Amino acid sequence: MMSALQLLPELWLQVFSFLSWRDKLSVRCTCSHFRHLLDKSRSLWQGFSVVLQNFPRYNRSFWRSLAQRQVGRVSLRSGKRKHLKQLSTWLPAIDTLRLDDWREESIDELKLFLQLKRLSVTSCSTQLKRMDFLFSLSHQLTQLSLCNVQLTCSAPHLLAAVSKLTRLTSLRLHHDGSLRVSTLSGVLTHLPELTHLSCTMITYKTLPRDYFSPAHLTAGGAALKLSDLQLLNYDAMVTQEVLQPLSYLSSLSVFHLYSVPGPTCHLQTWLTSLQQLRSLSVHGGHPLGVYAEWLPSSLVSLTLCVDLQPEDLHVVSLRAPHLEHLHLEPWSSSSNLVRLLPQLFPHLRTLRIRHHHVSDADFLSLQQLRRLDTLEVLDSFHRPDPRDPSWVVYGPSPRLLKLTSDLQERTNHRVRVITSSHRDPLTCDCV
Repeated sequence: MMSALQLLPELWLQVFSFLSWRDKLSVRCTCSHFRHLLDKSRSLWQGFSVVLQNFPRYNRSFWRSLAQRQVGRVSLRSGKRKHLKQLSTWLPAIDTLRLDDWREESIDELKLFLQLKRLSVTSCSTQLKRMDFLFSLSHQLTQLSLCNVQLTCSAPHLLAAVSKLTRLTSLRLHHDGSLRVSTLSGVLTHLPELTHLSCTMITYKTLPRDYFSPAHLTAGGAALKLSDLQLLNYDAMVTQEVLQPLSYLSSLSVFHLYSVPGPTCHLQTWLTSLQQLRSLSVHGGHPLGVYAEWLPSSLVSLTLCVDLQPEDLHVVSLRAPHLEHLHLEPWSSSSNLVRLLPQLFPHLRTLRIRHHHVSDADFLSLQQLRRLDTLEVLDSFHRPDPRDPSWVVYGPSPRLLKLTSDLQERTNHRVRVITSSHRDPLTCDCV
């Protein structure tokens, strides 16, 4: 037989390109020849991210290996300023950085990363005293995420610092309600390229007219470029006048604060004001039946993590007849809902559901969705021993594997079934 050394490197690289990150790392450990091939081929590691913690255990060989791959995405856990200095020395090409549980009062060393474009600071156990570290990134940062960060500065100071990041296209501001933001008009006015905004919305009152844009711009009919808006812990009342600057909005996600909704469904105002929405995601709040009739016909993507009944889905199918992407995660059991999907939403291309309590026949009936190409099972876990409910295996059960195999066979392997998904390194646990 021909040995591995006799095959052309190009052939091995072609084979390696089909491997997952985990498999590439395993192959790399088999011999020095494969390690050399993999480490020297930067194209094989595009999009690869690494999680770093406990820096003393990393030696020069480890850092040299990461440097050869030109790793650009790093998640640093329980880090300190000295760790950032070490990172900037070995991995100067970092463009995406997540600081999880940052341990110091400032992050001035971020100025050492000249190619940094995406930054996430989340779950800090130490209070950040200043936001001045953002100033050095004002001309390069395109994505910023601040989630569960303890700040000693005021909301105006924070928003003033964020306003300097004029190249931002994505901004996340998630907090526990302690950050009182009276208006976003000031920061949004200075971020002309911003298209994605995710923020906590605990206000307990009606939003002012200029919440999203200064009053004089709103009156003149000017609109923001914002196309994707996420509202966390939402409880605010809103008027159509407030929403006028959001005419370009194509995607709206609402995570309600209360599991027991109040007397008024404010989502109706959003839906009647934003008739061009293509994507809607609702988590909690009022039952679907309260606002289903207000869904815009332009919807092609819909996420429902709410209380709903089968008759509500019939209304949705009439209001959004061209739906292509559906994430269905009702508060009650979905056992009597899955069987309705092929008839109600024949144009579905992607579907996300839970499979527990869904019969085999109903699960396999999804083969009738002729355009379906991706099915994601959200509850891919099982308990091998009924006598021991505490023993949980986080992976597909034998039943799910059999159902998956049968569905793929019946669709001639047209449908790709996903039982575990990979999150973006900047995505926080809030959404």
